[in-house]
Amino acid sequence: MTTLILVRHAEVEGIEPPVFHGRIVLPLTPRGIRQAELTREALHARWAIDAIYCSPLTRCVRTADILNETLHLNPVPHPGLTDIDYGAWTNLAIEDVALRWPRQLEQWRHYPQDCSVPGGESLQEVAARVVATLSQLLTAHASGTVVLVLHDSVIRVLLCHLLGLPLSSYWLFDPSLCGISVVTHHENRITVHSINETQHLINA
Repeated sequence: MTTLILVRHAEVEGIEPPVFHGRIVLPLTPRGIRQAELTREALHARWAIDAIYCSPLTRCVRTADILNETLHLNPVPHPGLTDIDYGAWTNLAIEDVALRWPRQLEQWRHYPQDCSVPGGESLQEVAARVVATLSQLLTAHASGTVVLVLHDSVIRVLLCHLLGLPLSSYWLFDPSLCGISVVTHHENRITVHSINETQHLINA
């Protein structure tokens, strides 16, 4: 049996007000570092971790490095786990996107599976690479416990896939910074045990 632990990266600079950050470089805040440290303690208390994979973006790599302290597992950045490409919306505030692309933004909010972000990725494209990466990781780790440090977009898409939901359910999930979701894979069967655990962050 393989246990997959999905962890969203820790807090970054500019998390509020909402901006389409996508693939820009963002350092963790001091609070984000504390969140990652508390998450590390929670993970170590519950699991013997065999591997850590992460998005290649700085905020996920840094979070993974903190989770890895004392484990010495060498977290592996994987391009298939990177954040959605927001194209022309990258690094723009929601208000700016609303002024320039009001129709597309409304579609993103209500029918994300049908939205075409100018110059960016569709949710179908995100799902294709993320699901392919998941298959690779499950093949590489037929047993053990694997931590994946991800973005909220990737976690949403993965949970839709794992729960057999259409991409129209994208906004059903709201992954918290350093929230933990737990999934097992056994004999070609996926079981989702928890979604977005945050009790370990009470002192963050």
